[in-house]
Amino acid sequence: MFSPIHHTFAPLGDLSQCLLAFALTLQPWKYKRGAAVKRLERALAEKFECEAYTFGSGREALLALLKALKVRPGEEVIVQGYTCVVVPNAIHASGALPKFADIAEDTLNMDPASVEALMTPRTRAVICQHTFGIPADTTRLRALCDRYLPGRQAGGAVLIEDCAHSIPDQNQSMGYSGDFVILSFGRDKAISGISGGAVLSRDPATTMELRKIQGTAVDHSMWTICRLLQYPLFYAVARPLYGLWIGKALLKALRSLRLLIPILDVQEKEGSMSPVLHRIPNACASLALAQLRSLRKINDHRRMLTRFYFEEARKRGWRFPGAILPYSLLQKFPLFFPGAEQLRRALKAENIHLNDGWTGCVICPENIDLGKTEYVPGTDPAAEDVCVRILSLPTHPKTSLRQARRLVEAIQQQIDN
Repeated sequence: MFSPIHHTFAPLGDLSQCLLAFALTLQPWKYKRGAAVKRLERALAEKFECEAYTFGSGREALLALLKALKVRPGEEVIVQGYTCVVVPNAIHASGALPKFADIAEDTLNMDPASVEALMTPRTRAVICQHTFGIPADTTRLRALCDRYLPGRQAGGAVLIEDCAHSIPDQNQSMGYSGDFVILSFGRDKAISGISGGAVLSRDPATTMELRKIQGTAVDHSMWTICRLLQYPLFYAVARPLYGLWIGKALLKALRSLRLLIPILDVQEKEGSMSPVLHRIPNACASLALAQLRSLRKINDHRRMLTRFYFEEARKRGWRFPGAILPYSLLQKFPLFFPGAEQLRRALKAENIHLNDGWTGCVICPENIDLGKTEYVPGTDPAAEDVCVRILSLPTHPKTSLRQARRLVEAIQQQIDN
């Protein structure tokens, strides 16, 4: 009753992660450097059959890749509307310009026709986001990028797959078509190291540049790493009490004391990004590696809840993207409702927290400086329409089937009222 249904309260912070984070907290000599970083890179390289380089976050991994590609001022990187602000921030930090393609409602991913309309000789890359784990049309995007293949030696169009939301364990539907892949090990991604990210490269020349760039990255401070490690521990205490004032008050106090590091800082919300790249802390690499080794278990749980939501949505006549299948591997299950924001507010009163930062905004979250991203309202009408109608349901391991049943019934009750 008191434990919330949620997207963002340490969704991957299960008992094993909490125990490992606690153990690492007591071993400060393992905070910055250690064997876990190379082990994580080797595991990713083996899984995706390419070279892997880790950095302090997914956004830093993207910036490192754009630097390795040696993008020049005025060159363009195509991204989709309905994306996170850190993506255009990293593009701007590299000196390139973001161009926003519209999305297809059936996939929540970039529409290849919209991408094609944006491609010019100045296009250096297309970033293909697999939104919430729904596979994008990499076949068509690959074909579009390959049209610029003759100029690639001088800086043509490369395909970058963004697999932050989902890492497949059974097939090669995501992460195997691009020249490069970006991964994030943030708190609510496919797997979590609390922080960290990686670039996967299939291009030898860029791989050499990435190795050089990684060598110049700096370490996070011991204090920063220590605070990152406390994240799952703090939420393990606060989450069961969130329905009471105690859990909410505890998290508020921890934020005011700056013991909880925000996912986005003020600078990032204002549309800029520090050019300084960090190494992934060894402690965070340990957490991410442990979850990568448990990927099948994590993904099986997501598939189980996806099937449940799929069947319930079909039975109740709720709309959702047509590309979703009963066996899809989703980071969250998106539904479309008129008045989605009012529904979210009503559910919050029942200790159901469905604001995941991907609502009411084309460049997310809603409280960013949209003008700094260079997105012009009206550019992507489908994305602008979808973002105000979307209501996403959690599939992460901290959501039980019992909670999912309660969530579905609560939504139906609100609709009936």
